[in-house]
Amino acid sequence: MGKKEILTLATNKIESRIFTIRGLQVMLDRDLAELYQVPVKVLNQAVKRNVGRFPERFRFPLNEIETKELVTTCDRFKSLKHSSVLPYAFTESGVAMLSAILRSDIAISVSIKIMDAFVAMRRLLSTNTGIIQRLETVEQKQIATDKNIDKIFNALENKEAVPKCGLFFDGQIFDAYVLANKIIKSAKQSIVNAD
Repeated sequence: MGKKEILTLATNKIESRIFTIRGLQVMLDRDLAELYQVPVKVLNQAVKRNVGRFPERFRFPLNEIETKELVTTCDRFKSLKHSSVLPYAFTESGVAMLSAILRSDIAISVSIKIMDAFVAMRRLLSTNTGIIQRLETVEQKQIATDKNIDKIFNALENKEAVPKCGLFFDGQIFDAYVLANKIIKSAKQSIVNAD
């Protein structure tokens, strides 16, 4: 990616490299290094030389489970599968701090584009919060409905279940006799008829 390409770097290309990990919007060191046009090792060494500028809320290493999930969902991270070094995630503040330690023109241009992408994503999330909440409500109702349907199917499959009472319409004398017969047969000691 040359300097000319950086100027035309699309916000949506950067947005596709922003992940939600531990509830935070982050970018990985590999993606940042590619955008800044430096090797990952160089980027992480620059951070180590300035470690005081990167508290845990700015930059943190992914754990093995998070790394495996990333490898599973993104083809471009297949090289992490056998890597002994876990990647680092940079929050928006961490990316802003990177621009202070990587002083090249490319780093400045890319940092501005990345900040624009973070702002755009934050704006998108805030405008869609109502929709997300409604979807979560619908999902919860769907889960409750699924549980109720499962109960119904279990009751239908349970052939030994005898209803405690029945509702019969004119002409359903046989159904009433069948139910009464099942109730009598299922009695353990006695039957009380309350009419």
